[in-house]
Amino acid sequence: MSIRPVKRIVQSKPTLEGAGVRLRRAFGFGDTTDFDPFLLLDDFRNNDPADYLAGFPWHPHRGIETITYVLAGNVDHGDSLGNKGSLGAGDVQWMTAGSGILHQEMPKGDPQGRMHGFQLWANLPASLKMTRPRYQDVKGADVPEVADDDGTRVRVICGSFWGKSGPVDGVAADPRYLDVFVPPGVRKRLPVETSRNAFAYIFEGSGRFRDASEPRAVQTDPVGPAVGPAEAGHHDGPDLENRTLVVFDRGDEVVVEAGERGLRFLLVSGQPIEEPVAWYGPIVMNTEDELRQAYAELRAGSFIK
Repeated sequence: MSIRPVKRIVQSKPTLEGAGVRLRRAFGFGDTTDFDPFLLLDDFRNNDPADYLAGFPWHPHRGIETITYVLAGNVDHGDSLGNKGSLGAGDVQWMTAGSGILHQEMPKGDPQGRMHGFQLWANLPASLKMTRPRYQDVKGADVPEVADDDGTRVRVICGSFWGKSGPVDGVAADPRYLDVFVPPGVRKRLPVETSRNAFAYIFEGSGRFRDASEPRAVQTDPVGPAVGPAEAGHHDGPDLENRTLVVFDRGDEVVVEAGERGLRFLLVSGQPIEEPVAWYGPIVMNTEDELRQAYAELRAGSFIK
């Protein structure tokens, strides 16, 4: 077994999206080669309703899949095909935009005003860019959770892990999407296929991801200054703040050591598509000509197939 080295550690960046939703972007709208087949990860955890209630009114998507995972609060959604519903705590929605869809997502907090969740974008290969749109809405109770003897717990949203398979299937990127909790003081080895790109996104507790040599520390609070590229390259640098993205190099396992409060993180991996990406806003194609055609159809009213 070979430990996946930590390629880099970065902080998610404050971003304004939709009609004025304040969120944090872990990656996206740049060079996403290290994340292929994934394009973007947004963290929309917020405790102030004024920062999220404006929501994400009607907007288009084509050529991608979006994965919404809610931890607290609700997200009401609807689309141009007549689908509508609401995602609650623990629920997952996997939307294949395919040839094109118009939809809206309107977050609503829980009784304490909290709205916590994530949205991940996965690319579609050229052969499926114009596939028929579809939804997979999954209730939290239907997401399997597997536990190890040391108290480690894993919710399997998509893919297979420790003998359990997630309820989301038929996804082009063949991803594995896990919500992992490692108890205080536990050191855990988690398998990841060597051929896949993989990353972790930490959102509770503290701990360290180990390289083949020394551990790289991540700590979610107290919140401190972000670490720039020069500092991130050193094993003995300071602990990092909340909303930490850990990008892994090649190997077949990830090794994590939880701190005194335990550690909870998303562990996501997928098989690279390795195709050209032409991307503007919510539409992702393979060529600039395809991108221009998509926006021309949007203006002409022929976007929905």
